[in-house]
Amino acid sequence: MAYAPGVDRGFFPLDEELKLLPGSLTPHGHECLVRLSSWMPFEKAVGLFGDFTGIDVSKGISQRYTEDAGKVYEQIQEKEVEEIEKTAPVAVKGSDKLQISADGAMVPLLHGVWAEARTVVIGEVYSSIEKNGESVAHTRNLSYFSRKVSAEAFQRLAIIEMHRRGVEHAKEIAAIMDGAEWEQGFTDYHCPHATRILDFPHAAEHVNGIGEALFGERTTESRAWLEEHLHRLKQDGPDELMREFGNLAQEKPDVEAITNNLTYLEKRREHMRYPAFQAQGWPIGSGIVESGNKLVVEARLKGSGMHWAEGNVNPMLALRNIICSDRWKEDWPKIEAGLRERAKVRQQKLHLARNPIPPPKDFWEIFAINPPAPNSVENDQKPKTPKPNPWRKFKHGKALYQRSTPAKN
Repeated sequence: MAYAPGVDRGFFPLDEELKLLPGSLTPHGHECLVRLSSWMPFEKAVGLFGDFTGIDVSKGISQRYTEDAGKVYEQIQEKEVEEIEKTAPVAVKGSDKLQISADGAMVPLLHGVWAEARTVVIGEVYSSIEKNGESVAHTRNLSYFSRKVSAEAFQRLAIIEMHRRGVEHAKEIAAIMDGAEWEQGFTDYHCPHATRILDFPHAAEHVNGIGEALFGERTTESRAWLEEHLHRLKQDGPDELMREFGNLAQEKPDVEAITNNLTYLEKRREHMRYPAFQAQGWPIGSGIVESGNKLVVEARLKGSGMHWAEGNVNPMLALRNIICSDRWKEDWPKIEAGLRERAKVRQQKLHLARNPIPPPKDFWEIFAINPPAPNSVENDQKPKTPKPNPWRKFKHGKALYQRSTPAKN
């Protein structure tokens, strides 16, 4: 084939009519590759894709398609957040009783850097009667929203999931967190009237810190002491324990472990009224977000040898959210439309770069500017006379045989 200079990327005129996505795969193949790559490492996804379809693609193609899809979906969600903030639409009514839990997980970046990805999990709370006649609270229909952003940016972007789950219509909401300050700020922003519960295993860590300060780390005495005090906390609440821990702090003022753990627990005393919370049918643990961190973040972004470019973390988290929330079929059409629109805009820019649009005929009249005359020279400067060629200085023709006239005195 002959070389065609100056030719840019080609395209097929029927791509848009056939609803093809940019690249070499059919729309269904494109979706399957991105979906597999959102579940597992790119190399494994490519292998499975080849086994299922008989089509060989490279790891780089899998990574590029997946990251592009994630970036498009991330942009779609940002626009939806802006629309919600601007128009404040009424959310669809969801469950009457919801649990909200938030936490962070660390993600490995390039060059040995670690960054925190924040996740909020929303679920419906219901109670079931066990064989022993005890009522136990459970959480179902979980959905996830994750981003690697600041706490302020995260609470703003999470509006989209809070709105989608109809949190504003819920009659009862419990915010079950581990006590981090940014998590309390998140609750203040979205549901300030929620029942706040300190995650029981997290409270147990601080109670254990006091016990180990008294009896040593992981000793038989400290374990027995911890078991007794956690039973009292769960059955009777925090007040009696806080008095006991306060007396210990006065008796042993030099033991920082007792003072520090007591300060933490005292600050969250009202969030540890576990007998009342259980009577109201609430769980007392934030296990849904602990497991959510493992499912959404760690299972895909913390594999062996993985190190992510910072700009590719959020696109992958966006895809992980819809996969783990079982919303792929609902949201993939949005991503597909976004990919087509982006390819269309890119093609238009390339076309304009090759064929710039001339100004309209009335442009000069609108701005009262005299159009330049054809072949006019800027600044009314006359063109310079070209210098004579050097050969004109030499005699030629008849001049070679003519004597030069001597100068007269």
